[in-house]
Amino acid sequence: MKNVFLIGMPSSGKSTLGKRVADALHYRFIDTDKQIVRDEGRSIPEIFAQSGEEYFREAERRILRTIRPGDSAVVSTGGGMPCFHENMAYINATGISVFLDVPVNILVKRILAHAADDRPLNNPSDPDLFNTLQQRYTNRLPFYSQASIVISGETSEEEVLRRIGMWM
Repeated sequence: MKNVFLIGMPSSGKSTLGKRVADALHYRFIDTDKQIVRDEGRSIPEIFAQSGEEYFREAERRILRTIRPGDSAVVSTGGGMPCFHENMAYINATGISVFLDVPVNILVKRILAHAADDRPLNNPSDPDLFNTLQQRYTNRLPFYSQASIVISGETSEEEVLRRIGMWM
């Protein structure tokens, strides 16, 4: 069975929907950020502060390459993962990619509601958070747009399952 990769901006629902989709498909769920934290023994903000973003992006690449075609996994990727190290090409070669395209104003609301300091590139206390996210979204869109499936707006597990069903 094909892997399913959920891509998109932070707070777009990748982990929340990913767990539900994995359960419905009887697939294994992988959250690449959580896997990196486990492997590194430190939080993502600590990795960024101590080792830098490039080190983190390399860790993302390593984790992604452990996922092979036919692993029957639903994978929640980090928001930036598709944009580095030819990761988007690898994602598309090893499964079905689903871009959860959520409007930036909704992402801001979710990040502010979350209010945790676990996203080093999206600080809830940033007074210019909307513009920061809008610029990052614009920069990442060429990568996200390479997805097999694009789902715009807020969505449900049922919609994701319906859309990926056509690719299985």
